[in-house]
Amino acid sequence: MTSRYSFGGDEHIFVEVSEDMSLEAFFKSLSITNAVRDAAIKGVTEICPANASFQIKFDPDIVHPDDLMAELKRIEETAEHADAILETRIIEIPVYYQDPWTNETLMRFRERHQDPDSTDIEYAAEINGFSTVDEFIEAHSGSPWFVSMVGFVAGLPFLYQMVDRPRQIQVPKYLRPRTDTPKLTVGYGGCFSCIYSVRGAGGYQMFGITPMPIYDPAQEVTYLKDFMVFFKPGDIVKWKPIGREEYDQAVADVEAGRFMPRMKEVTFSLEEFNRDIDGTNAKLLEALNGC
Repeated sequence: MTSRYSFGGDEHIFVEVSEDMSLEAFFKSLSITNAVRDAAIKGVTEICPANASFQIKFDPDIVHPDDLMAELKRIEETAEHADAILETRIIEIPVYYQDPWTNETLMRFRERHQDPDSTDIEYAAEINGFSTVDEFIEAHSGSPWFVSMVGFVAGLPFLYQMVDRPRQIQVPKYLRPRTDTPKLTVGYGGCFSCIYSVRGAGGYQMFGITPMPIYDPAQEVTYLKDFMVFFKPGDIVKWKPIGREEYDQAVADVEAGRFMPRMKEVTFSLEEFNRDIDGTNAKLLEALNGC
């Protein structure tokens, strides 16, 4: 992968790491932006990693654009020769698939959908070659997902499935965007899953909903008192299918201040993952389950 650098006005440098979405591209973008953050370069005011790119905002009165560009290229060269290892966390996210709220919403927008006669998850199952929705849910929730980017909508994570390319789920977005999506909807578009952090417009297919808040500007949720956004790039997610009773209990626990996400600190090696994808995923799930 050869990065392409360009200036975006007087205060931004945009870097395209790769034209293709991949763990390698995400990891490279994350490694470089982490290194830029650690370097604490004077004049850099904001660092924004994205799916296969990143953007740096800077104050040109403090750091000359050409000097910053040269420093970024130096950091990239160093990062490329470093071991691709990330200290991160694996997090279990409960999901109530085929819930009544997203189902009611998706039915209101059938004229904007590729297949008006089916639900979003039925459509996704069919075009990905699954015989039943249950088989699709098992595939969606059975493997870990890598958080490649947080943003677009405040606190919204983009998640990339950690399996080899032939097994990755692919689902297009709606033909025309919706004007409504329930808060905490678990959606899917292209090669990314996501969680809608707030209610609003959207175009991703809607598969279910999580009871677990991921964005809280008031910082009243127990596990969001230190920082209003839950996810950060590099997090690893494991979906956990739940039913209505478990969903209602989790909502009650959140409101009562009892709910805490299930997560464990882990070390992720990209080299080890590429050498043995299923074996690495099994180790991640073992760590989450305390094995």
